[in-house]
Amino acid sequence: MSARRRMPRRRERGQSLVEFSLILPVFLVLILSMMDFGFAYGQNLTIEYATREGARTGAALAAGNSTLPCGQVDNYVMAAVQRVLESPGSQVRPGFVTSIEIYKSDNAGNKIVSNTWAYMAGARPVVDGVTLDFGLMSTGWDACTRSNATPNPDSLGVLIRYQYHLVTPLGSALALLGGHNASPPTFTISDHTVMQLNPTNL
Repeated sequence: MSARRRMPRRRERGQSLVEFSLILPVFLVLILSMMDFGFAYGQNLTIEYATREGARTGAALAAGNSTLPCGQVDNYVMAAVQRVLESPGSQVRPGFVTSIEIYKSDNAGNKIVSNTWAYMAGARPVVDGVTLDFGLMSTGWDACTRSNATPNPDSLGVLIRYQYHLVTPLGSALALLGGHNASPPTFTISDHTVMQLNPTNL
């Protein structure tokens, strides 16, 4: 009789173990997803702030002035962007920035022409106390041609594209659920800010 009574308990233990093994991977994926969403959200906020600082600097400098040649304007824009991206506490990795564009925008916010920058290893010029980690790849909008004359001053935009890499082992957990090996997934985060150049006449 005692052996018969023990059998249902053993079955219950086995059933609980099976249920736990089925639920655990799903639970892990949910937890890791929430953690990575938090990391991605934080990095996205940094990128948003960087585009605002870059656009604000570009709008204030316009086509340069008597102390700042127009050919140096975009370097100062990039220094403002990089200062945010590499600020203390930032989790953004500059090497994962795929491109930064400084562009002329129309009234609808559409890009007309742009200057594209990319991450480059090696010594770069020091601008406004920042050693630039980005180099100019292509030029479409000469800073010397920018106009901040009223009534229709140009609008300058800054666009950052960033390749986010998972921080947690979420990729491995997804591969485990899918039953195959997969490289850690990545996805692109992008943000842009457009500001009108500060007018010379109010």
